[in-house]
Amino acid sequence: MRLFLLAGCYVLLPAALGHAAAPDYTRDIQPVLKQHCYACHGPQVQMKNLRLDNPQAAMRAIQPGDSQHSRLIDMVTGKSGKFMPPSGPHLAGPEVAALRAWIDAGAKWAGASQVGLWSLQPIQRPAAREPSSLIKLTSGAPGNIDGFILARLKTEGIKPSPPADRATLIRRVTLDLTGLPPTPKDVRDFLGDRSPEAYARVVDRLLASPHYGEKWARYWLDLAHYADSDGYEKDLERPWAWRYRQWVIDALNRDMPYDEFSIEQIAGDELPDSTVEQNVATGFFRQTLTNREAGVDQRETHFERLVDRTDTFGTVWLGLTVRCAQCHDHKYDPIKQKDFYQILAYFNRAMEANIDAPLAGELEPYLKAKPEYDRKYDELLKEYNIPELQALWETRMVGAMDHPGKALDWDFSCTSFRAMVDEAERMIRKPLADRSEREQRTLTSYFIRGSFPVLIKEATLGPKMKELRAKLDTLDKSLPHLTQAYAMRDDPLQPATHIALRGDYKNEGAEVEPGTPSFLPAAHAATRLELAKWLVSPQNPLAARVAVNRLWQEMFGRGIVTTPEDFGTQGDKPSHPELLDYLASEFRDRWSTKRMLREIALSATYRQASDARPDLETKDPANLLLARQSRVRLPAESIRDEALAASGLLNDEIGGRSVKPPQPAGVAELGYGRTNTKYAQSPGQLIYRRGLYIHYQRTTPYPFLVNFDEPDSDMACPRRRMSNTPLQSLNLLNDPVFFEAAGALAKRVQEQAPGTDFNDRLNYAFELCLGRKPTAGETDRLATYFDQQHDWTGISRVLLNLEEFITRE
Repeated sequence: MRLFLLAGCYVLLPAALGHAAAPDYTRDIQPVLKQHCYACHGPQVQMKNLRLDNPQAAMRAIQPGDSQHSRLIDMVTGKSGKFMPPSGPHLAGPEVAALRAWIDAGAKWAGASQVGLWSLQPIQRPAAREPSSLIKLTSGAPGNIDGFILARLKTEGIKPSPPADRATLIRRVTLDLTGLPPTPKDVRDFLGDRSPEAYARVVDRLLASPHYGEKWARYWLDLAHYADSDGYEKDLERPWAWRYRQWVIDALNRDMPYDEFSIEQIAGDELPDSTVEQNVATGFFRQTLTNREAGVDQRETHFERLVDRTDTFGTVWLGLTVRCAQCHDHKYDPIKQKDFYQILAYFNRAMEANIDAPLAGELEPYLKAKPEYDRKYDELLKEYNIPELQALWETRMVGAMDHPGKALDWDFSCTSFRAMVDEAERMIRKPLADRSEREQRTLTSYFIRGSFPVLIKEATLGPKMKELRAKLDTLDKSLPHLTQAYAMRDDPLQPATHIALRGDYKNEGAEVEPGTPSFLPAAHAATRLELAKWLVSPQNPLAARVAVNRLWQEMFGRGIVTTPEDFGTQGDKPSHPELLDYLASEFRDRWSTKRMLREIALSATYRQASDARPDLETKDPANLLLARQSRVRLPAESIRDEALAASGLLNDEIGGRSVKPPQPAGVAELGYGRTNTKYAQSPGQLIYRRGLYIHYQRTTPYPFLVNFDEPDSDMACPRRRMSNTPLQSLNLLNDPVFFEAAGALAKRVQEQAPGTDFNDRLNYAFELCLGRKPTAGETDRLATYFDQQHDWTGISRVLLNLEEFITRE
């Protein structure tokens, strides 16, 4: 029997059909059914009553054993008067014959869940490979990881590469684990330490470095699609977004177990006696875009945020294209539309919340100063008659909400209010006594600072309000700083969730309760906390497989599954399935990310040289079998960080607010609202902080990072694309950061090199930039260049522009 995908379900075609006909059949019939399956696109004329989305319905249309009366044959041959597909080339005679033969043979069929998608099968810890039966690496007997790699290489008749030289190795592992290059001292110490444990000590030191959390936070923030602004037309700044980033860095540096790391981000607020930090963790789901345009339907924007959260959940923890089931059952994977909305229901029963999230040392002075601040605040409000005016405004606003169309200026105020203030209508409809202090202050601030024009016609309030705003601004500056955070919490109203027919939020279908996906082992999970615990339980094989695959991707340039976003039938299968399950089972034992990365870094597979090999050009051009290491272009942030580190400009402070480096001319003007996208440059040394901390404005992101493929923040990004464009070369030559770094590097070389002659300084420059000394040929060429230019800045620019500089060997 041969297995083929037919409209999202698996079909077993008899081997008697032959190997020649089957590939042609699958090539042509699959896109036909993909485009015209009733389950995916509704009852179209061409496909009316022809159901191919489940075995029972399909069998009625296919008529097993009787191709003469098969509706499927009628449609693909045009006998019914309608062709499938309705346009484009129709199936050729041999392809139709293959279908007829399959039907006449009984049309044996098995649903996808019965056949078994590989990624949904339980994780089975494979037996360890015996090193003695494998090809040996020159570095000694292989470890567990190497056993699986070498077994596959032996099967393919390929030998592994020798180990990388020690200078390359320390630069590689330092960049991979911290995102920063090794210092010349790091390299010299390692090269001088010939003990067997020297490399392991380096790995342990790097895993303990506070810069480890920064490097690995970056890939996680790609998944969260982190940003410092709302997106859309107004793209307002989110001044507290960084507080979630801080939580991620700290959690990774502590090596928080991945199950806890996941649970706290999905449902930290639901944990018993949840802490501030556990609530901050739920900021993962506050990274959705927010449309502040007054004219939009707030029900639509709310629905889009729910869809985004559901899609992000599926991508990050399940590694499946869950969003494909928003409008219909998934075409290829066993994901029902009901599954999608059962997951969405968890997030529909949550709501956004802004919380106080003070850092160390902030709370005590804040609490000490707050009573006096509150007294002065209340006095100012009374002085300007705000309680009475605000009450009038609220009454008029609620009236306009209840009776739209009677006063257009109030209608517009309502739409703007709903867009600009989260949970606006819910807050304004609450009785004053039931509002929290934060809710009341939010409404008062909005009234004073933006909503009063509708009252100006009735009272001359403009100058008074302007005066009050100035006084409140002065008062606010007197209150000690208290960090806040964007979080999630349970919605006390617990709204119902309905399937959106064809994905349209206005077209409600059946009501669904929160529930785990039907294609995975069932579990009672009525809350987000129960969902999160089920997610990392032994019953779910996806979370561990997806997580370790991403770790492998970060260490080798691509995953064991090269489509980390898709562990379904349309994604790639694992190149080493037993290795993937070994890693997943190891990871699930303790959920320690650092332990898993240590095992990978210490493997002989990781330590191989990355040199290209002619014998692999035809056997394994993509290096999927890992007979060598991969050369990987550094991510955008690391390229900038490396230039700052080599030059001595890097500000290596850990954590804190986002920074705003110089914004190139013309960038702010690309945003719809220039006042929202144009920012004031951060002062002093803050502009030299790591790229992780650069303010991400969704509509106008920092150009250098974008040119080097930093992803947009519209949706979760499980892997970055790597491009090679002329703009990148121009950036390395002319970007202000690199131009300034070249000058600083030249000064550093002249002041800090161990000697004063040309060779001493050139050796030091190479050590700072590349972690090695120059070859004789490089020394000769650069000496000639220096004789012409008489300038170390020129040599610095050459080094910072080398392909080797921006590449992890």
